[in-house]
Amino acid sequence: MDLVNLKINGIEITAPAGSTILEAARQNGIYIPTLCYDEAVEVYGACGLCVVEAQGVPKLLRSCSAKVSEGMVINTESERVVKSRKIAMELLMSAHDGDCVAPCQLACPANTDCQGYVGLIANGDFDAALKLIKNKIPLPASIGRVCPHPCEKACRRGKVEEPINIAQLKAFAADMDLKGDSYIPQCNADTGKRVAIVGGGPAGLTAALYLRQKGHSVTVFDMMDKMGGMLRYGIPQYRLPKEVLDSEIAIIEKTGVNLVNNVKFGSDITLDMLKSVNDAVILAPGAWKSTPMRVKGEDAQGVYGGIDFLRSVIQGDSVNIGERVAVCGGGNTAMDACRTAVRLGAKEVYVIYRRTEKEMPAEEIEIKESKEEGVVYKFLTNPVEIHSQDGKVCGMTLQLMELGEPDASGRRRPVAIEGKTEYLPLDSVIMAIGQKLDSTDFNVVELTERGTILADEDTFKTNIDGVFAIGDATNKGASIAIAAIGEAEKCVKAVDAYLNGYELDLTEKYISKRDDERIDLSSKEKEPRIVASVLEPNHRKNGFDEVSLGLTAEEAQKEAQRCLECGCREYFKCKLLSVAQRYDINPQRFAGEMPQKYTRDENSFIERNTAKCILCGLCVRSCKEVMNISAIGLLGRGFKTSVSPAFALPLDQTKCNGCGMCVELCPTGALTEKSALKKQVPLNEQYSVESRVINGEQCNAVVSRYNGKVIRAVPDNDSARNCGLSRDEFLNLFANSED
Repeated sequence: MDLVNLKINGIEITAPAGSTILEAARQNGIYIPTLCYDEAVEVYGACGLCVVEAQGVPKLLRSCSAKVSEGMVINTESERVVKSRKIAMELLMSAHDGDCVAPCQLACPANTDCQGYVGLIANGDFDAALKLIKNKIPLPASIGRVCPHPCEKACRRGKVEEPINIAQLKAFAADMDLKGDSYIPQCNADTGKRVAIVGGGPAGLTAALYLRQKGHSVTVFDMMDKMGGMLRYGIPQYRLPKEVLDSEIAIIEKTGVNLVNNVKFGSDITLDMLKSVNDAVILAPGAWKSTPMRVKGEDAQGVYGGIDFLRSVIQGDSVNIGERVAVCGGGNTAMDACRTAVRLGAKEVYVIYRRTEKEMPAEEIEIKESKEEGVVYKFLTNPVEIHSQDGKVCGMTLQLMELGEPDASGRRRPVAIEGKTEYLPLDSVIMAIGQKLDSTDFNVVELTERGTILADEDTFKTNIDGVFAIGDATNKGASIAIAAIGEAEKCVKAVDAYLNGYELDLTEKYISKRDDERIDLSSKEKEPRIVASVLEPNHRKNGFDEVSLGLTAEEAQKEAQRCLECGCREYFKCKLLSVAQRYDINPQRFAGEMPQKYTRDENSFIERNTAKCILCGLCVRSCKEVMNISAIGLLGRGFKTSVSPAFALPLDQTKCNGCGMCVELCPTGALTEKSALKKQVPLNEQYSVESRVINGEQCNAVVSRYNGKVIRAVPDNDSARNCGLSRDEFLNLFANSED
């Protein structure tokens, strides 16, 4: 065998004469990107990504077709090469109309794979769904009950009729797990590193579990008598039974996390103490202080902060609110407060909100159910003064409002109507307008002007080495529990990097997103959203029994099957995305009319989505050259060219035999194995590594069979690649020989 000597990226190598630069690079473990090349078919050179720079050659060479020569010097990552690849990728992606990740997942602050676990529930694989959820959320039964589900707001099913009931599906999968032998995540071998976490709320518990899974020793300190933070002390029993929370915390503890209660930071323990015996510290104390309204008379007896009120009720303390109660605020804490007041026996419960119902941030279901329980809403009103008699609340003066121009939040600004007020006789007032960190004991780290802990938004580092901070106590202040969980999961990566002495890659990876304005869902059949049954109003308002009865298995599967599966099922193995994320691309600069319409076509085995196609030609060539079927081809000319069956027939009206070779070779997700929700039978293809003796040498190949017939044989060693046989001869050798 004749060999030539050449140099690639400064590495001296040898390669068989007549081989291509791409083959030489691959044989020596040197990566060159390509999306249109495969050993099974003839070279096509469509994608333009495999270009390299050869010393002394003025133009860039396509490595899939350019042959090696003696003394050749190749650079696969020169400035010219990278610039060319970036432009090629931008052009490809500008015409690629597909979602790498579903909008629901992108909208989730914890980046939960909503589509993934919804699909698993649809298929009845509840255990796998639970394990997928727990990759991001360690308390799914609790979060599924209380999360305001931004994922559902982004769900495209809402453009058909109503969003998928993602939150209750999460709770369903978690409840199924808690009813049996609960899944306990596996942990790596002990690293010898120790981490202390201050705060046992959703952020602290999340960080604890995921650090423990990495093998670190973790101790969580909390000032309250039980773990759970605001999930325990800020969410009423009727929404989140504490037995559920206890069960989920117990699972975290079983992984080896050490939980220590009734320990207050700043007095019982200090930062110096924690740093002296730990390799890192995470501050996750939460926001336990109610925000004052700064209204005249709010220091009167009978005025409660929203969080203070809820915590007192949950702890079983005596709270004398009387018969007439006003709750000021429009968020979910206000909903929890007013519905709790009803359950404590108040005869008149009012919600005071300065905008209209349309602008309320609280969930619609909370507003609806509270009205059913007798809560009265006084919209477009704002407290002016809280009145008291003998030091105790007796009433409130409300300023009547009207909506003006939109403010920074996009909602119309409430404006006082001059001279118009209303007096409301009351026994107590609950101010549920926000909460913040009690910073008294946390000034050992740098604080923001808002009185929150200053932490880097990417690494969560504070101004003290080895000390990190997450959750409601940091930066912008209190948010929803799922946001704290999302921060905690990211912080774990930063802490692990710190403990192991490496830097995190904070580069934001490129993903493809569809333009919602281009999406036409008018052909989708409308199916009603399935929601869990709830207790009757007269039953629920007289006690703290859980309101929601949860989904049945049948309801959960049926609801999950409404999913549109927006995200690409090929995401984790998409070659197009893998190459796109190697370069800092901006496809928007080539944005324009999409060359192909977003349509789906399918048969019993394969789904075809033309809008994701980049015209690499692999499917067309393999169908023709390997299978000799030609079920699909290139239709049209120029910009409008598309891959399609002849005469644009549906796929199931062609000679396609479902071998799956086109699916295997497709680099973009334009061709995929049929969804598990719809698929009738799997692709009947088997793969094996087989050997044959050719010219006295053993030659290996990866062989693919369909119904026993060899449809592909790819050389797997140098002898096989250079045996002197044509591709067809090589294929026939394996097809006609004994196994």
